[in-house]
Amino acid sequence: MLRTVKATGAILAVAASLAAMASAQAQQPRTLKMQSSFPASSTAHDGFKMWADRISKLTGGQLKADTAPAGQIVGAFDVLDATHKKVIDGAVSIDYYWIGKQKAFTLFSNSPAGVVGMDHMDFYGWFYEGGGQALYDELLQKELKLDIVIYPIFASSPQALGWFRKPIESLAQFKGIKCRQTGMTAEIYAKMGMAVVNMPGGEIAPAAERGAIDCAEWVGGIEDMRLGLHTIWKNHYTPGVHESASVNSLILNKSVFDSLSPVHQEVIKSAATETFVRWGIWWQKLNAEAMAEMVEKHGVKILPTPPEINIEFMKAWDAVAAAESAKNPFFKKVYDSQKAYAAKVVPAKRFMFPPYTLQADHYFPPRQ
Repeated sequence: MLRTVKATGAILAVAASLAAMASAQAQQPRTLKMQSSFPASSTAHDGFKMWADRISKLTGGQLKADTAPAGQIVGAFDVLDATHKKVIDGAVSIDYYWIGKQKAFTLFSNSPAGVVGMDHMDFYGWFYEGGGQALYDELLQKELKLDIVIYPIFASSPQALGWFRKPIESLAQFKGIKCRQTGMTAEIYAKMGMAVVNMPGGEIAPAAERGAIDCAEWVGGIEDMRLGLHTIWKNHYTPGVHESASVNSLILNKSVFDSLSPVHQEVIKSAATETFVRWGIWWQKLNAEAMAEMVEKHGVKILPTPPEINIEFMKAWDAVAAAESAKNPFFKKVYDSQKAYAAKVVPAKRFMFPPYTLQADHYFPPRQ
């Protein structure tokens, strides 16, 4: 009997010791090795740092994230593969960069044309309330066999049509001009006559200064000022519909994410939601200030995009999306899901919400 008691006590002591070790390991601080696809000077990279700051504060420093800018570890367009291969634990980027793997990625960035008319919040609703998250997991983990999970983190849009060396007054002037574009937007503008060039954001200003390109799309407002585009060209056209409501993503290695405690997993997701709101309202203020500065201090002409350009773009996107749906079953599956969700919320919002210009024109009449 005494031997049994001693044996039981020894077992309990070992179990207690193992439990203490597990508890200590669980409480050890952990830092995720991450990188964005954006220059250190960009507000998109600021959004990445905002999210990292929140997860650190919400966990009392137990979970942190390194926030390397584009190129510090891997190339700007290499972060998805690097996350899958565990070269990095995660990244912040935008999904239309990966259309070479599957064209459906562009739909998960809500681009082009604010897919079937959805704004940021409509897309956010589709992702969390309309089946979008399950479709994304299916694309990443089943279709492409990637060890990846992704969550929306902020919306760097609506974006401007872009910067032009010479004024653009009609669609005819698109013909042959060499312009920086990315993703399926590049394909659509190519169909409209542009000679498109794909390059990361950090390369746009040097290319413009060399005369290697005639125009460029980046974002608009504060982002474009931080790249210095306002010092090179003076013709800035807005709005565009190519990224009227595009959404950026938080990318995480799924095995790494699954190794975190349930609490830390929820912190990561909740901080992404908070960043979506907090970064967005901060960014809107910065854009307003930047546009005023460009005009008043730098002589930039902020000009309205000729309507035929945006209308033709939407028609071209509709044709591209229909053609892709006909040959790509997964693209069709996602696009059909988005169209069904948009058919509910977009008409209702148009009915419920007064046009933004109705009240804006009353209180702030447009200036010529």
